[in-house]
Amino acid sequence: MTTKTINHLLTLEELTPSALDDLLGLAAEVKRQPEAFQSALAGKKVALLFEKASTRTRMSFEVGVVELGGYPLFLSSSDLQIGRGEPLTDTIQVMSRYVDALMIRTYAHETVETLASAGSIPIINGLTDSHHPCQVLADLLTVEEVFGTRTAKTLTYIGDGNNMAHSLMIGGALSGMHIRIASPEAYTVETDIFERANELAATTGGSVTLWQDPVAAAEGADVIYTDVFASMGQEAEAAERLTQFATFQVDATLMQQAKSDAIFLHCLPAHRGEEVTADVIDGPQSVVFDQAENRLHAQKALMLTLLT
Repeated sequence: MTTKTINHLLTLEELTPSALDDLLGLAAEVKRQPEAFQSALAGKKVALLFEKASTRTRMSFEVGVVELGGYPLFLSSSDLQIGRGEPLTDTIQVMSRYVDALMIRTYAHETVETLASAGSIPIINGLTDSHHPCQVLADLLTVEEVFGTRTAKTLTYIGDGNNMAHSLMIGGALSGMHIRIASPEAYTVETDIFERANELAATTGGSVTLWQDPVAAAEGADVIYTDVFASMGQEAEAAERLTQFATFQVDATLMQQAKSDAIFLHCLPAHRGEEVTADVIDGPQSVVFDQAENRLHAQKALMLTLLT
């Protein structure tokens, strides 16, 4: 499987470029021959803890654990004592004695860091406000499927400098890709994550650049990517954000700036008519449902890497 031993997946920075190659290679193998891995996690129990609502993360992990022969435990924070104030450090020490791994979808990134430091089982970040590494594993697998390679491909992300932008910068840098992040100045990415991604890109021949003109950023791109303008927890800002991002919508005119064979990606759920027009997301360049399917395969490979 992979030549790199990792204990957790919190940001993608746990991976080296070669470890990422191995993980995505395993994901492609799992996708081609799922029957070969049906018992790979036999006897393994994976807790799935959700503090945020989910469609793709819940389904892909739950189905993935079952298809690998393991046992998933769906947990809501409202069902656990952490909902009544039990320290995370106590909770994860107990969990470490019951299950073999924990996937958590939560708000503060410090939560997954605390769990990783206090427990003795692998922690998988299913999403925090700062990072979404599992989604980007699927994104990179999709890019490789379409183009045969990730190296030197240009991906332009247009929208909020959020967890998706952060993880795309890191995953793209590890892949030797050229990542362009186009956001309004007030909504750009976190400086420290940008700087770390640049350091990674310098070692792989890739690049990470920030833009405020989405049309210019899209020119000659292989991939155009966007996300909702207001994420979970930002509902009160939605109206203001729609105003601030009005010129950052991905439409047919913007797609024409990219290469003729460019693809469109979106982590979903999408708000048609806001961050993307229906003719783009439902059009021939869109591969968003292949991308969503690849969550399953990439995460199965990740669990195999962490648990076998």
